Amino acid sequence: MTSMSTGRLVLLAAAMLPMVASLAVAGEAPAACAIEKLGWMAGSWELTTEKSRTEENWTKVDGGSLLGMSRTVAGGKTVFFEYLRVEARPDGVYYVAHPKARPGTDFKLVRCEGEEAVFENPKHDFPQRIIYRKMADGSLHARVEGPREGKIVGQDYSYKPMKKD
Repeated sequence: MTSMSTGRLVLLAAAMLPMVASLAVAGEAPAACAIEKLGWMAGSWELTTEKSRTEENWTKVDGGSLLGMSRTVAGGKTVFFEYLRVEARPDGVYYVAHPKARPGTDFKLVRCEGEEAVFENPKHDFPQRIIYRKMADGSLHARVEGPREGKIVGQDYSYKPMKKD
């Protein structure tokens, strides 16, 4: 190899280094988000409207999981409930939803930045994406998204910390 071609090779390698490094970092993002980084979800949360009240409760992270439960009460009756868990597995972190105690649906953690977590399951009908975000005012925002009638739609839930009785 001549010194001229060696120089070009070094320049090419130097030019490609940032691109290769960014791919490596992007590929590590979900794995780098250990379940312990999701501790900000823990707590008792409530969303009250004119017609209903929804509670969502999450345990603290322990044993590689967070456990959750959600209940919606309207007209003095439980109209919806869901068992939830976030768990660490060898291939990543998963959010598992059991609406009305049905078999669970897995959503894999695909992004975790600060106090925001995005879980996805593109094979599920609705939702295909679940997003949790802790807001600056201490509230917990949840969003579910997916296709409905050929369009991507979303539902938002803004929970406040539950008041102690």
